[in-house]
Amino acid sequence: MAALPRLVCVSSVVLVVWAGFCSAVCVEVPSETEAVQGKDMKLLCISCMKREEVTASTEVEWFYRPEGGKDEPIYKHDKTNHEVPSRFSGRLQWNGSKDMQDVSITVLNVTLNDSGIYTCNITREFEFEIHRPLFTSSRLIHLTVVEEAGEDFTSVISEIMMYILLVFLTLWLLIEMVYCYRKVSKAEEAAQENA
Repeated sequence: MAALPRLVCVSSVVLVVWAGFCSAVCVEVPSETEAVQGKDMKLLCISCMKREEVTASTEVEWFYRPEGGKDEPIYKHDKTNHEVPSRFSGRLQWNGSKDMQDVSITVLNVTLNDSGIYTCNITREFEFEIHRPLFTSSRLIHLTVVEEAGEDFTSVISEIMMYILLVFLTLWLLIEMVYCYRKVSKAEEAAQENA
């Protein structure tokens, strides 16, 4: 009978640890929208593959549109990287992942003139035996370049909340372990008295 409470406690601890370490393989996160002059800025573009078990060829195109202007191609990736001649020549760097779910680029040494709308177009062709369906998606990033970095209270608050949550979860796990230990000890004592 003592094995049952121990099994329940162990499974609840395993469940908590599993929930803490498990995360989705790909999460579509929006890009930052404010850059500081003279710094590097990663333009985040993540497009999760909907069918991981199927191979696909991916083509990525990046465009830039200044205030009141038209889209200008600035970067292309299709098996190799191609920086399109533009105002960004020599200042773009591929930051994508090998699985082509993250197709981000970095603008090096950002200037005030780099403010505008950046578009990331993804075209993915799935390679089935019978047919080759196309999947297309697009992400817009409205980038504002400032001269100096300001205080970001949102990130400070979210960092504080993260630490509070970590402390709370750690305390809850300790309380759960103590509770389980006491329950198992009482069950073992009762089993010894009945023996």
